[in-house]
Amino acid sequence: MKTVIIKYNAGNVQSVMYALDRIGAGYLYTDDEQEIRSADKVIFPGVGEASTTMHYLRRTGLDQLIPSLKQPVLGTCIGMQLMCRFSEENNTECMGIFDVDVKRFPAATGMKVPHMGWNNIGHYNTKLADGLPDNAFVYFVHSFAAPVCEYTVATCEYIQPFSAMLQKDNFYAAQFHCEISGNAGQQVLENFLKI
Repeated sequence: MKTVIIKYNAGNVQSVMYALDRIGAGYLYTDDEQEIRSADKVIFPGVGEASTTMHYLRRTGLDQLIPSLKQPVLGTCIGMQLMCRFSEENNTECMGIFDVDVKRFPAATGMKVPHMGWNNIGHYNTKLADGLPDNAFVYFVHSFAAPVCEYTVATCEYIQPFSAMLQKDNFYAAQFHCEISGNAGQQVLENFLKI
């Protein structure tokens, strides 16, 4: 099986590589269109700022390539947000795979933004969650989130409910960092590679 991690100007990709190494999954880290198109699975991870990252994706054509893929694609953290229609982070038009807008967490007394740390997820309705315990704990670092919508297949609550995971056709996404979410994150990655 050929797994590709999409190479673009995002941070934290090394952690994804380590996570795949831990589960014995081979991968190729590339931005080459033919390599990406010929992959069995594609992972679109990262940490970053929406407008800068979308500018890079447009410049390289990845903004057109990613939505056209037919194999299973997993976006995590900023990868998930950029798969949505729009982000309030610097008013950014994104790729529109999921027709939902990413919004900044509202101010709330005693609650810090960014949402950073371990939180539990629930209401699973996806193969990505196979084998996860109820209310599994995973690791988040984000100030923006997709609201609960028709594509939501797992939820979390911080200040308000939001989408912890999204799914549409062959596109899967997780707001949390699978690669640093312990056993639960490893299970999600293993499940994705089995799809």
